[in-house]
Amino acid sequence: MDIAKRFPQNPLLRPADLKPGIKGMEITCLLNPGVFRYNGKVWLLLRVAERPAQVEGKISFPVYNSKGEIEILSFGKDDPDLDASDPRVINYKKKDYLTTLSYLRLVCSDDGIRFYEPEGYPPIFGKGELETFGIEDCRVATMDDGFSLTFTEVSEFGVGVGLIRTGDWKNFTREGMIFPPHNKDCAIFEEKINGKYYALHRPSSPELGGNYIWVAESPDMIHWGRHKCIATSRPDMWDSARVGAGAAPIRTEKGWLEIYHGANKNHRYCLGALLLDINDPTKVLARSTEPIMEPLQPYEQTGFFGNVVFTNGHYIDGDTIYMYYGASDEVICGATLSVSEILSTLI
Repeated sequence: MDIAKRFPQNPLLRPADLKPGIKGMEITCLLNPGVFRYNGKVWLLLRVAERPAQVEGKISFPVYNSKGEIEILSFGKDDPDLDASDPRVINYKKKDYLTTLSYLRLVCSDDGIRFYEPEGYPPIFGKGELETFGIEDCRVATMDDGFSLTFTEVSEFGVGVGLIRTGDWKNFTREGMIFPPHNKDCAIFEEKINGKYYALHRPSSPELGGNYIWVAESPDMIHWGRHKCIATSRPDMWDSARVGAGAAPIRTEKGWLEIYHGANKNHRYCLGALLLDINDPTKVLARSTEPIMEPLQPYEQTGFFGNVVFTNGHYIDGDTIYMYYGASDEVICGATLSVSEILSTLI
């Protein structure tokens, strides 16, 4: 039941469309942009993943060292201590590393189709010991007082959620880690509910529990509590292995509509929907039994990590959701969905 209307111009952005932002690197992937409107344009906050050009027989990748400088690590592919079975994460001597280093980069568009890099808007790089493996998958919440950015901080200490605030996309206030490891997929509601901020997030516990969607509340977007699990993975369904929030929930007359991602044991990522109570988002009113979007197109099925559609960014115009998404962990695409049509599919 794929009801997404893909842009005929897809993919909108490929790695070759941008120049590397780190000296001596090449762009491997463009992934999962945050989306917002600003100064009459549509903006994407891309996750850009870079690594050194690969040499035959070796795997090389960048990390930030203790001085905050980028350092290149390199291992032979035939090294018995190396496990490189996953193109995203490798393990060497029982220690995990990412094969690429990600940071955040702005592009904008006058028509929502043709994107370019504006002058004077700097990239956002990892900073400090909690971001030594980079920063990833930023959601952008458009608030009354500016923009709140929630993103994944990655380091040897684990994966957590960071918060940055900005009003002009040139000056940034880093608030630090707001959800400690292991946590990611954090989407802040764009308005208060009963005087409180709310956010969806995904703590993980592979040994007990799983990768589930939780909701929390806060007085200030920094201190979070009253956590509650609202959606778990479902055996033998399209979201049987993991689930996680997409972008900020959408206010509708029926409740808060959240487009979320789910994956099965074969790492096939699809999108579905949750409907939450308008006054109490800890209450789930309905949930997709079938995906509303699946990896059906060639650019969604084949790439750096195939069979993936993954979104954490959209903007709304009336009944239309203008959604931007990462396909196959490599290219950026666009699609529209109808709010009323999604609601009609929920039971």
